[in-house]
Amino acid sequence: VQLQAFGGGLVQAGGSLSLSCTMSGRALSTYAVGWFRQAPGKDREFVATISADGVYSRASDPLKGRFTISRDNAKDAVYLQVNMLKPEDTAAHYCAAGPYHSSNLFPYEYWGQGTQVTVSS
Repeated sequence: VQLQAFGGGLVQAGGSLSLSCTMSGRALSTYAVGWFRQAPGKDREFVATISADGVYSRASDPLKGRFTISRDNAKDAVYLQVNMLKPEDTAAHYCAAGPYHSSNLFPYEYWGQGTQVTVSS
């Protein structure tokens, strides 16, 4: 079972990116998914989470309004739309899958390799 996160890149401040998360080996649609990010020298931090059925979702309070999580279970994918990017958003962004949605790391059983988001000023 592997998670793949992709869609990162280099953008200017104020720009947008759409990150995607897919799973091979199992159906991602049966898992809650979280997005986390980690900048060099910093702890991994919660970004957003969504329930398996997509009914519940939320982003971390500092990122609300700029980061939006969604999913399309017909395509077996989860997305993270990131808008109005700032240089401080520069980090590796990871998706994770687990039995229930959470802002904590521990419920998530599977982790993707991360996709780098770099925002230039």
